[in-house]
Amino acid sequence: MNDIETASNSTSSIPRHLQYQRVRDGRKRPIRGLWVRNGRYYAQMTVKDPDTGKKEVRRIPLEVEENGVKRPVATVPEAIAAKGRLEVQRADNTLPVLGRTPKFCDYVKDYLAKPTTLNKQPKTIQTETGHLNAWIRHLGETHLDRITKPMIAEFRDKRLKEQVSPRTVNLAIGALRVVLRQAIENGYIQRLPMENLRALKYVARKRQLVSLADIEKLCAAGMEVSKNGEQFRDYILFMAFTGARCTQALLTKWTDISNRQVHIPRQGRGKQGGIVDFNDKLEAHLKDMQSRKAPDSEYLFPSPQRGKQDIAAKTFRETLKLARVKAGLPRFGFHDCRHFFASYSVMSGTDYMTIAKWLGHSDGGILVAKVYGHLSNEHAQAQAAKLCFAPIVLEKTA
Repeated sequence: MNDIETASNSTSSIPRHLQYQRVRDGRKRPIRGLWVRNGRYYAQMTVKDPDTGKKEVRRIPLEVEENGVKRPVATVPEAIAAKGRLEVQRADNTLPVLGRTPKFCDYVKDYLAKPTTLNKQPKTIQTETGHLNAWIRHLGETHLDRITKPMIAEFRDKRLKEQVSPRTVNLAIGALRVVLRQAIENGYIQRLPMENLRALKYVARKRQLVSLADIEKLCAAGMEVSKNGEQFRDYILFMAFTGARCTQALLTKWTDISNRQVHIPRQGRGKQGGIVDFNDKLEAHLKDMQSRKAPDSEYLFPSPQRGKQDIAAKTFRETLKLARVKAGLPRFGFHDCRHFFASYSVMSGTDYMTIAKWLGHSDGGILVAKVYGHLSNEHAQAQAAKLCFAPIVLEKTA
C-alpha cells in the first residue's frame, strides 16, 4: 500500500500533481497538518508574522539537513519528523524566517551601508569590503538561508588554489561570519553555517628586528632620494623613539608635548594614543626638530602643500619606497619603527606595563609580551651568559 493516498478532484482545472493533497498513513487516515504537492511535502501551521504580529495559516516546505546541506524531505516519516521540529521551534519562538530571505549580494550592500559599519576605521572598511566582494563572486545570488558549510569550504579551497595565503582566507571567513551574525540578529537565519569549520593553520612571518643603524641608513637614503628627505628623516626617528603608529605620528602637534612627555593623539575612532616619557634620544631629536620648526604650523610634520591652511602631511609612503631601495632594506615598513621601540624597551629592562602605557595599550602589557618583544641575538647571548646551573649563594644580611 502506498504511503500517500489522496482524494480525487476531477472538477478542478489544476493538474492533479500541482494540487495540495493530504498526506495519509498506511491505513488511509489523513495526517494532521501534512500536505504534498508535486512530490514536495508541506506542513500547514498557524504562525505569527514577525512584521505585523498577525497570525496566519501557512504551508511550509519541509526540509532535512544532512552534512550541512539542506534537501527536501523524501518520505512520510521524514515529513512527520520535520513538522515536529517546526512545532518545537514555534513553541520556543525560534522559527526561521518563512518565505525567501534576502540574497547574499543584496544583504552585503545593506550591511556595508549601515551606520555601525561606516563607524569603523576606513582601512578596516576597505579590507572588509574586499573580502565580502570575493564572497559575492563565489556565492552569487544565494539566499542567506541557503548558505552551507560545503559552500564555505569550497571557497576556502578555491582561494588556496589561487595562492591566497591561509591567513587571508581565515580573515575572509571572519568577514563572512560578521555579516551572518548580523543576519541572525535580523532573524533571517538561526545559526552560523561555518560552525565547527576549523581555521587554516599557518606560520606567521616573523618580523625582522631592525637596528638603529638600519634606521639611520634609511634616513640618510631618504635625504638623498626626496626633496622632503629631511622631514622624512624627522618622521622616521620620531616613530622609532616614541613607538607611535604612522598615522598618529602625523597627527601629533607641538602642543601635545609637555612636562617631558609626548601625548600621542588617538587615531580617529580606533587606536588610542599613548603617553611617552622622554628618553635621551627622543629629547635630543625633538630639540633638533624644534630648532627647524615651521613658524606657521602647529604640527610636527606639516604638509608641504598646506598653503594658507594648517594641515598635517598625509603620508611619506612614496619616499619610503625610494629610500628602502636606496638603503637596501626592501622589507622595511613604518611599523618596524614601533617594533624597534617596543623591542628595545623590553631589552632595556623596562616593565611591560610602562611600555604598554607608552604604546597606548590597555591590556597591561600582554600584547607587548606576545608581539613586540623581539630580542636581538646579542641580547639573547648576553642573557644566556648570565645563566648559572650551580647553587646560588646569597650573602647574609645583618
